[in-house]
Amino acid sequence: MSGTTMYQPGGTTTARGTTTSRRTTQRRVEPLYYVFLVPTLLVFTAFVIVPALIGIFYSLTDYVGFGDWSFLGLSNYAALFSDPRILESYGFTLGFALVTVVVAQVVALALAVALTRRIRFATTLRTVFVIPMVVSGIVVAYVFNFLFSNSLPAIATAVGFGPLEESILGNPDLAWLSIVIVSAWQTIPGALLVYTAGLTSIPSDLYEASALDGATPWRQFRSITVPLIAGFILINTILGVKGYLGVYDVIVGLTGGGPGTATSSVAMTIFGGFTGGDYAYQMANATVFLVVTALISVAQIVATRGRAVQL
Repeated sequence: MSGTTMYQPGGTTTARGTTTSRRTTQRRVEPLYYVFLVPTLLVFTAFVIVPALIGIFYSLTDYVGFGDWSFLGLSNYAALFSDPRILESYGFTLGFALVTVVVAQVVALALAVALTRRIRFATTLRTVFVIPMVVSGIVVAYVFNFLFSNSLPAIATAVGFGPLEESILGNPDLAWLSIVIVSAWQTIPGALLVYTAGLTSIPSDLYEASALDGATPWRQFRSITVPLIAGFILINTILGVKGYLGVYDVIVGLTGGGPGTATSSVAMTIFGGFTGGDYAYQMANATVFLVVTALISVAQIVATRGRAVQL
């Protein structure tokens, strides 16, 4: 050993020369790293950062999408918070995202637990359950539109179930439910795959040992399964909320935002403004929505930080 031996707290020893060499090795970055990093940063800046900054700039003007414009300051932002149509779209989007993420995660986790048990046809069932992942959202929405408008009312009429004899897509109080069902149906397969990966990574010895101690299946689920897949739950929740906040194609295929504006999401409102000569106002809306989405994502990470258990 060429370096000087040093005593460390706790009685361990190390060599100064060895430590310095290790730190130098850790700090050295391979040139290939920059070969991949720099083009990625340039593309991200050109197609994400710059357009976002341009949009924020136009949100401070009265620009309608073409022609001249003048600077308005924060007038568009002030008007947003007193616009009932905007506030209604935020209320619908946030409520829809909350309900759908709970439904999708609970169903996906239940299916993953069932499919990781020793049951017959588990592999076949996994294949069947992931089929919705490969189908376009707008196609799924139009298929369910037919089912909700024709098949479901026909069945409800045949069995005498009054509340569903009329299409729920035309009911302002129930139309949101159809969007929750279709969105959850479409996203459950992805969450199912993530949960399956998490569940299969848990050693079976833990379950066997807890069973010998008398733990019930529910106690095993609460004390072993949930803590060990907390990181997977966080990933699914963040991805789910992000996707649900930007819901657009499913609503277009099911309700078109109606009846009235009962199912109009923030994304639909923003896009409608872009094509309706309300460009600057909806850019302010998009900027606020970006901040809201970022705050929700950060809150999710902070709330679940440190909850995952490592083996």
